[in-house]
Amino acid sequence: MLDFAGPFEVFSTASRLDDEADIHIFLIGETGQLVVARSGFTVKPDFSIEHHPKIDLLIIPGGVHMNELRKKRIIDWIREQAATGPYLASVCTGAFLLAEAGLLDGRTVTTHWDDIHTLRSSYPNLIVSEDVRWVEDGPITTSAGISAGIDMSLSIVDKLFGIDLARRTARQMDYAWSQDATS
Repeated sequence: MLDFAGPFEVFSTASRLDDEADIHIFLIGETGQLVVARSGFTVKPDFSIEHHPKIDLLIIPGGVHMNELRKKRIIDWIREQAATGPYLASVCTGAFLLAEAGLLDGRTVTTHWDDIHTLRSSYPNLIVSEDVRWVEDGPITTSAGISAGIDMSLSIVDKLFGIDLARRTARQMDYAWSQDATS
């Protein structure tokens, strides 16, 4: 749950703290219907992959990802979104979906420590980093597991809107931001 809720909170908080930051947050699901997450937690997406606003930053959360990797429709949609130019990010095993879409070939990436070996062996064209919170490689940022998505999202706020807003956002969230990706 924190894979999507952590980044959601970062950008939501940043938006509240800076009226001039043009941040509009929304959730997209395959059909727009309820998504049942781990332990039965349900999430109601705002839009489906068929109908949604323009995306400037697409964050792919992780979790139990194996079924999603087999959904050609999802992988194709991710690839199509990347072609329109949004900044891409993933949390935890969300990196597997970006890799399956062919978006990480030749890039330095990371994922949850428990999935590093599988990512490396499943996608040998990736440069997989261990023991880092997040990795930025061009227009794509991948983060390690779960809470690392918050650190990554704060670093994206820094990149897009400045360090002051990123620090104020972390402070407002009462979160000890690990500004160094290797911490």
